[in-house]
Amino acid sequence: MLKKKVIIIGAGFSSLSAACYLANAGYSVQILEKNDTVGGRARQKIRDGFTFDIGPTFYWMPDVFEQFFNDFGKSASDYYQLQKLNPAYQVYFGPQDYICIADNFKAIKDTFESIEPGSSAQLQKFMDIAEDNYNIAIRDLVYKPGEHLFEIVTPKTIRKLGSFINTIKKQVASYIKNEKLRKILEFPVLFLGAKPSNTPSFYNFMNYADFKLGTWHPIGGMYEVVKAMKALAEELGVEIHTNSPVSKIHVKNKDVIAVETEGTNYNCDILLSGADYNHTESLLDESYRQYSLSYWEKKTFAPSALLFYVGFDKELKNLSHHTLFFDTDFEKHAATIYDTKEWAEDPLFYASFPSKSDHTCAPKGKEAGIFLIPIAPDSEDTEIIREKYFNIIMDRLEKTTNQPVRPSVLFKESYCVKDFKADYNSCKGNAYGLANTLLQTHILRPKLKSKKLDNLYFTGQLTVPGPGVPPSLISGKIVSDLILKYHINEAIIRPVKLPV
Repeated sequence: MLKKKVIIIGAGFSSLSAACYLANAGYSVQILEKNDTVGGRARQKIRDGFTFDIGPTFYWMPDVFEQFFNDFGKSASDYYQLQKLNPAYQVYFGPQDYICIADNFKAIKDTFESIEPGSSAQLQKFMDIAEDNYNIAIRDLVYKPGEHLFEIVTPKTIRKLGSFINTIKKQVASYIKNEKLRKILEFPVLFLGAKPSNTPSFYNFMNYADFKLGTWHPIGGMYEVVKAMKALAEELGVEIHTNSPVSKIHVKNKDVIAVETEGTNYNCDILLSGADYNHTESLLDESYRQYSLSYWEKKTFAPSALLFYVGFDKELKNLSHHTLFFDTDFEKHAATIYDTKEWAEDPLFYASFPSKSDHTCAPKGKEAGIFLIPIAPDSEDTEIIREKYFNIIMDRLEKTTNQPVRPSVLFKESYCVKDFKADYNSCKGNAYGLANTLLQTHILRPKLKSKKLDNLYFTGQLTVPGPGVPPSLISGKIVSDLILKYHINEAIIRPVKLPV
């Protein structure tokens, strides 16, 4: 009996995840990736002995990664080694004014108490709610496909109704008075792509992920996770074709029958796209598209980003592996992203110095630095603008950490809106997909299953459950379950059996 063929467009986290589940279920799976390496936004840059993760740098929610590998009789440690970071991260509020977040909750509570007497007990109450929300989210919500509202209407979620109406910002303010500590508690929801003032307080489960589950680093960088998923997929029989951009999707009788690349047509029984949703639909004749351009225009996208990858000829002081620069007005910066759509005059920024924890990331005695400024999608992107903002963050870095850094720059490379569009066909050049606002949650997100074609599916950060690496792994599992639901008789179900 011939296996049914699944073609997957794109080789990001969600695509690799789905490929593993579908191959294990008995499908013949091929991935078509437009770039020369897998990983989607999570690619890697190597230059002059320095190694940079181009995309994600935070490894949060290790339980989700472990569950993924466990589903195939494996463990993450079979493929890469994790290091728990201490401090988890450092937050600057001004020159030599910073707070370090430790690697354990007791020490974090002590830090809060030393800054705001009485806040330790308040933080414990807040975290009890966050832990409850995390358990509900992971067990009852995030693994749902978003087909109907009653997937998430349960006795547990009904009693949490107020937390979907209240916002993170208001909830944090009701527990903590100190402005710096509030910013630290508001920070994790930025991974969801929306302002704390627009994010339902239920999402404080990200605080549980932060303070209780901790911040980790795969030795070698986040790309080690990509390599692990690629290795697992190939063990399961998945074929991966790089440098294979899809230029057309062919349809017959409400079914996708083939996709076209430069010089090759790939027939398929099922098509799954982990590429940009809007771009994928642009490869279809207009009558088969679900969402118009006006639909996407009305959506609230998570930010885009201006990134710099910098090699320094010395080890930098007064910095941690993950360092946040909250030394300017967050509300003003957020307004430029979501309201005015302009470049911020004095932006917040994030920096990662992986060589602080991992000697493989830079030559001895040198430092690898990754800098990210969140910006509005579709922002103007020129070399002049990029250079201006590089100078801004170098000035701030020197001022806040009290050290000269500019003379130590060996090289820098930048990445911005134009690159997101060129490399990933990213709608508006967004970096993180759609924001997780109340009106873009669950059934209100773009669907995993096409409403117009019977065998076309989607996965990734534009659909459920949302932006971020762990949600992308989950999205791959959800969509593979959905495919099995509607095409169960087509696969050859077999037990997990991988080489030892």
